[in-house]
Amino acid sequence: MKFYWIKTNWIIKKIFSNYTWDVSNTGNTVYLTFDDGPIPEITTWVLEELKKFDLKATFFCIGENIDKYPEIFRKVINEGHAIGNHTFNHLNAWKTPTEIYIENIKLCEEVIEKTTNYNSRSKLFRPPYGKLKTAQAKVIEKLGYEIIMWDVLSADFDTTLSKEQCLDNVLSNVKPGSIIVFHDSEKAFKNLQYVLPKTLAFLKENNFNCGVL
Repeated sequence: MKFYWIKTNWIIKKIFSNYTWDVSNTGNTVYLTFDDGPIPEITTWVLEELKKFDLKATFFCIGENIDKYPEIFRKVINEGHAIGNHTFNHLNAWKTPTEIYIENIKLCEEVIEKTTNYNSRSKLFRPPYGKLKTAQAKVIEKLGYEIIMWDVLSADFDTTLSKEQCLDNVLSNVKPGSIIVFHDSEKAFKNLQYVLPKTLAFLKENNFNCGVL
């Protein structure tokens, strides 16, 4: 059974108003985000596509992948993109005790700090699967993190969806301020290869700006 929002319901945004779901602005700006990297070839392909359109994005990285592929992680930062914490092992918060979950976030943070001297205006965190317990969220916020969710989900990770449906998920729902989720992962790559270039072209043609979080 599927359990995710393509277009996040306003009621959910209101109930969990301490999370960032979108970013109000008057500049026709949207926010591209990529989860689960860095992954060889896939993340570098994403970077090349973004470079073609001169657009920036925010990458929510898994600590274990940063540890395996530090050179790709540094490439993300060196090309002017923002990064965020996506736990060390891509944990499901609903199935993980709070203490273990928080330690996993800290472990990812340690890997980020040892791999680069990246500085951001704030620390960003996105929970894998978009799942988080209230008690966990309170601790994460006390650690200084801004919890970033999304307004539009491509669902590129869903192998039961066609690439055309994934594209429609984005183009039919994007609006100024939207935070859009893609995945630079092996599971999502087949759909992403089709969806991302067409999304970037659409954004350019419709005079959207792309900001970093």
